[in-house]
Amino acid sequence: MHFEPFSQVALARDLPEHALRAGDLATIVDHHPVENGEDGYTLEVFDVLGDTLAVVTVAESYIEPLRAGEVLSVRALAA
Repeated sequence: MHFEPFSQVALARDLPEHALRAGDLATIVDHHPVENGEDGYTLEVFDVLGDTLAVVTVAESYIEPLRAGEVLSVRALAA
């Protein structure tokens, strides 16, 4: 699936090295096409006040689209 720049996605997997969990919201910053493999995406993750928590590059399988019927929630950032 191709994700458009600046669209919001959810993490599909935990990223413990950044204290991020599956389900956290992220914004697509850049798309990194790969000819014979899995495309990658650079994501920016913000806190609820709009401050940047992390900028990460992950494989496409680490993100998923937002869907109708999902609910946003707030959690404290894990150490």
